[in-house]
Amino acid sequence: MVSNNPGPIRRFFRALWNALNFTRRLVFNLIFLVVLVAMFGALFSSRAVIAPRTALVLDPGGAIVEQYSTDPTQRAFANLAGNDTAEVQLRDLLDAIDAAQKDSRIERMVFIPDEITSLGLATARELGAAFDRFKAAGKEIVVVSTGMQQNVYLLAAHANRILLDPEGSVMLEGFSNYRSYYKDALDKLGVQAHLIRVGTYKSAGEPYILDHASDASKEADAYWMGGIWQEYLDEIAALRKLDAKAIGDDIAHYDTRVAAQNGDLAKLALEQKLVDELATRAQAREQLRALGSAEGDSFRQVDFHRYLGTLVAQRLPRPGDAVAVVVAQGEIVPGERAPGTIGGKSTAQLVRAAREDDSVKAIVLRVDSPGGDSYSSEQIRRELAQAREAGKPVVVSMGDVAASGGYWISLASDEIWAEPNTITGSIGIFGMFMTIPDALDKLGIHTDGVGTTPLAGAFDIRRPLSPQMEALITSVIKRGYEQFIGNVAKARGKTPAEVDQIAQGRVWSGAQAKERGLVDKLGGLTDAIAAAAARAKLGSGYPVRYVERPMSTWQRLAMTIGGSDAMVRVARWSGFTLPPGMLGNSEIRELTGVADILRGKRYATFAHCLCEPH
Repeated sequence: MVSNNPGPIRRFFRALWNALNFTRRLVFNLIFLVVLVAMFGALFSSRAVIAPRTALVLDPGGAIVEQYSTDPTQRAFANLAGNDTAEVQLRDLLDAIDAAQKDSRIERMVFIPDEITSLGLATARELGAAFDRFKAAGKEIVVVSTGMQQNVYLLAAHANRILLDPEGSVMLEGFSNYRSYYKDALDKLGVQAHLIRVGTYKSAGEPYILDHASDASKEADAYWMGGIWQEYLDEIAALRKLDAKAIGDDIAHYDTRVAAQNGDLAKLALEQKLVDELATRAQAREQLRALGSAEGDSFRQVDFHRYLGTLVAQRLPRPGDAVAVVVAQGEIVPGERAPGTIGGKSTAQLVRAAREDDSVKAIVLRVDSPGGDSYSSEQIRRELAQAREAGKPVVVSMGDVAASGGYWISLASDEIWAEPNTITGSIGIFGMFMTIPDALDKLGIHTDGVGTTPLAGAFDIRRPLSPQMEALITSVIKRGYEQFIGNVAKARGKTPAEVDQIAQGRVWSGAQAKERGLVDKLGGLTDAIAAAAARAKLGSGYPVRYVERPMSTWQRLAMTIGGSDAMVRVARWSGFTLPPGMLGNSEIRELTGVADILRGKRYATFAHCLCEPH
């Protein structure tokens, strides 16, 4: 008979396995309990406690954007790991500044701009207006910097005092728009670029057919860049109580001015009165301790990220008749797209959601786009037109760039606002088709065959572009331009001939566009929202809601955990990090914008403007 009782060795391994299994469950349950406690702490405990005489430290890192282009979950985990997300939303900065302006506990603001990697001119003006509101409340702004380039300096100039590191610099150099030209390289490769455009100044496709900038392109670029440069000098001069002409003269003779200071850029900035004092970070800290309330070896302060965490309740959507803001940022491409790119379908859906929401009484379209696909632009314009037909006022607020397709989508509005240094216009259309028969010939590859019609195989890039197909595409492009200027004429109360005179693909600054009737008023997003509310007769105290793709339950949970001080401390204690490069690269999206538009198509028409100054 076989015994059912296990032997001592089997009993030993079974007991060992049970012990290991119990330990595993215990460890995982303890980890789960820690996470659960931290989550409840994040949800129900108070955030940063702010004492009186606190300084708000505004130290954004990365690009200042209208809308995040990264996934909420990625941003949450990046915050837990202490990694930069490389993007800061303009609205978050504005909320923090405007709340601090009214907060009696906040005594001053310390602006540290050193980690800003990208800041558009119109965005700088928008933030500058918020700085001015903060100062109007009797509160001081101090800039502490190791060095600033000119766009950041435009914002810093709004401060009461600027402290620059003795090894730092303030580089004002003017604006430029230089491009690479590929014609010679394409000729060597045997690639033929066929550019079909309407508009003397529509130069976005020129790099593929020329080896230098056309005279028309240089003329137009010099005019609009000259306009925004003069706006820049005038604003700096007014803020710093200097002479604009003297600033420009200093820049023109920078070599001799720097040599006179023995190469010391910080001393030159001090002599030019662009900064108030040279101070190391330690010296600046001592000054701030003396001005405010000392705390340890520093001054009493709260980082703007933590400060925003204290504003959760007042930033939650409020009931009542509201102004809805729809952000249109990035390239305009077909279909549904994530934030950071304008999808013809997805952005139109956001406008439709605002139109169908009974609590939304007015819509503000915030545009920051150089354009893109013409049909997708028309999709968005039509949806905005339907919102107006439904009785909801539509006001456009132009950001850094609202040109070509970015201007197209702005047309279905009751009012267009732009900053004086916004880049807009570029009313024109172009199409491009590449063929490579010469490149194949160099390799000894030849293409031949038959088609059932003259058009069959006309889009085969191995074959030369036929005159018949070129004429066909030209007709399509011309119709697109006529449609564009027709929409502008109807929206702006002009004749097509009058629009054609200021169109032709020419780029304008916001101030120049207003002089030509392409823009109604000069001002920022805050002004546009107030104008939309006035048109809807909302009175005061109305809520403002951003209409965006809703986050999933997991994304909301991740953002809550990622914004929790308790969870951040747990993550830092555990050594949690993210692999470098996990977050998306916005430059890749920009470089693939044209490919996105062409995906699945033989050809496409573009309303695009390569017109951002550097």
